[in-house]
Amino acid sequence: MEPSKDLRAEVVLDDVDRMIVEELQRDGRMTNAELAERVGVAASTCVARVRGLVGRGIITGFTATVDPAVMGRTLQVLVSVSIRSGARQRISEFSDELRTLPEVLQLFFLGGVEDFIIHLAARDSDHVRDFVMEHLSAHPAVSSTRTSILFSHYQNPVRLPE
Repeated sequence: MEPSKDLRAEVVLDDVDRMIVEELQRDGRMTNAELAERVGVAASTCVARVRGLVGRGIITGFTATVDPAVMGRTLQVLVSVSIRSGARQRISEFSDELRTLPEVLQLFFLGGVEDFIIHLAARDSDHVRDFVMEHLSAHPAVSSTRTSILFSHYQNPVRLPE
């Protein structure tokens, strides 16, 4: 995910918009008719509201979540990466390279001791080692890495402002 380049004023949502967003976060595949029924509005109103939420950038997309283990990637890790102080100009290039790699599930650009955290899905520990050696340790911009195994992962839905 790329850092936001513009700072948006806090969005004000009414109760219907809030319910629509919460329902779609639970199940983004439900039909418009089902969504309209759940939030208590007409189907035409619901379509217009969802379009408005997308148009305002509140809903940024609809995706399918795939279990990496089903795809043969049973090991998930977080790799913390520090960039060499003399290589700061290469951060954008490094980030772009990582985003193209199939093992990378998420990429976080940070302020602090580490510059990036990479969420990887790999077949096994050899796959992780090979990834780190090939794409990180051998990279001229990388100063150091630290790898942590993920035992479990949970992502909360976005909590909407009242």
